[in-house]
Amino acid sequence: MEPQVFTVTPDANGQRLDIFLVSSLADLSRSRIQRLITDGHVQLERCAAKANVVVKTGDSVSVNLPPPRPASVEPESLPMDILYEDSDVVVVNKAAGMVVHPGAGHASGTLVNALLHHIEDLSGIGGELRPGIVHRLDRGTSGVLVVAKQDHAHRELARQFHDREVEKEYIALVWGVVHAGRRIDAAIGRDSANRQRMSMRSRRAREAVTRITQAKTFRGLTLAHVAIHTGRTHQIRAHLSGIGHPIVGDALYGGVHRRVGGDIRAVQRLERPFLHAWRLAFHHPADGRLLEFTAPLPADLLSVLDGVGDEDE
Repeated sequence: MEPQVFTVTPDANGQRLDIFLVSSLADLSRSRIQRLITDGHVQLERCAAKANVVVKTGDSVSVNLPPPRPASVEPESLPMDILYEDSDVVVVNKAAGMVVHPGAGHASGTLVNALLHHIEDLSGIGGELRPGIVHRLDRGTSGVLVVAKQDHAHRELARQFHDREVEKEYIALVWGVVHAGRRIDAAIGRDSANRQRMSMRSRRAREAVTRITQAKTFRGLTLAHVAIHTGRTHQIRAHLSGIGHPIVGDALYGGVHRRVGGDIRAVQRLERPFLHAWRLAFHHPADGRLLEFTAPLPADLLSVLDGVGDEDE
């Protein structure tokens, strides 16, 4: 495989090499990029490549991805809602509570385990634990997710996500009144006080843009359609919490209230954040045609909406 070459642009001047490559190689995690650097698969013209080397405008960085190794994750026969499948991609409606890929504390029962049972071969670019995974949804988030079955599809989908050509729209129930048209343009990064959270006050924040496209307000809550122009970890959850409107049921970001009025007591049924990846649109990696998929709200979220009613204020 030919090495991929990236030139450092002015907006990336002064970044660590591993952080620069995270934004350039959208389908690889920072830990995997650090391993590639340590194993000698990354070259920097100006000096030796180390994860903490600061890159400068005009630097040329080449990455030689090693051939993918067969996935070591065991296939499992797990329920999976497939919305679309062809020889290049599979689109699924991920259930809430299902982790996307194996990791610390989740060696089995993941979407990858289920996919390996259904599909004989997935793209190996994501590594042994993340075959085919181009983007992710949080464990508690349900909805549409696309997976690459072939390496060429993986590379093209990763490019579309990186270049912000993929349309991603979510449905969220939030506390308070949020109006359609609201745009949240605030960088986020890991919260230094709580490493599980992301924060708009992080010193190592990265650009993030979230927009409210539709909003319906009732009983002190807003049911919002949310579009994201970037794909940062916990982006919607952190942004909405950061402007004072956390997602209902999101304990990590302040969305669980112990005392609520009787007319909205149904929100206490939630065992996860009221966040659903409702719509995903992208161009097919092989023939370029536009594909668009939607997934209806699952039963647990519909039950909450039925319980709180929908009378406009």
